[in-house]
Amino acid sequence: MDLQLFSTDNTFIQNLDQDDALLGSYPVDDGCRIHVIDKSGTKVGEYEDLSRVEKYEISHEAYEKRSDSVRSFLKKNKLGKFNEEEAAQKAAEQQRKLEEERLAAEAITPGSRCEVRVAGQPTKRGAVMYVGLTDFKPGFWVGVQYDEPLGKHDGSVEGKRYFKCSPKYGAFVKPQFVVVGDFPEDDYGLDDEM
Repeated sequence: MDLQLFSTDNTFIQNLDQDDALLGSYPVDDGCRIHVIDKSGTKVGEYEDLSRVEKYEISHEAYEKRSDSVRSFLKKNKLGKFNEEEAAQKAAEQQRKLEEERLAAEAITPGSRCEVRVAGQPTKRGAVMYVGLTDFKPGFWVGVQYDEPLGKHDGSVEGKRYFKCSPKYGAFVKPQFVVVGDFPEDDYGLDDEM
C-alpha cells in the first residue's frame, strides 16, 4: 500500500514512503488526512460475504482430546461451567430468584391499576394486562398498559401477542417493580374548559 499525507485544506503534502520512519517525523498536524492506496489487488467488498471465506473447523472429539485448548484449561482449573460447586450455587440462586418472582407475580391480578417504580426512572401509572412467563426472556413478567405513551410496544414482543394496547403504551416489567393499588388515571386537567 502507498500512504499519502494531505493537509487540513486537502492539499497533497508528501508520500509517507519510509518504512522505518515514525509518524512524528513527518509534518503531520491536527486535522491532516492520511490517504491509503491499496495495491493488494483485492476488490472492494470481496470479503463482505463471509460464506466465501474458508474457515478452519475441528471436530468436537478432536478438540476434546487437545490438552492446549481453552476447554482443557477450564476443566483442569475447574472454572466456568466445569466448576460444579459454582454451577450448583448459580442454579440454586436462579431457582430462589424465580421463586421470589413467582410469589410477587401471584399477588398481581390482571386488570388491576398499578404504578411501576423502577429506581432511576420516573414512576409510571397504568393497568396490569398480563402476568406470567414469557418466551422472550426467562422468569415471571408483568405486562403493563401505561396511561401515557411511555412503553415500548403494543403488547406483542418478537411476534407473540401477550395483550393488546396502543403502540408505545405497552411494557413488560419484573413483578418486584409493580405496585398494585388504587391509582386513578391522571387527567392532567386536560378536560377543564378555558
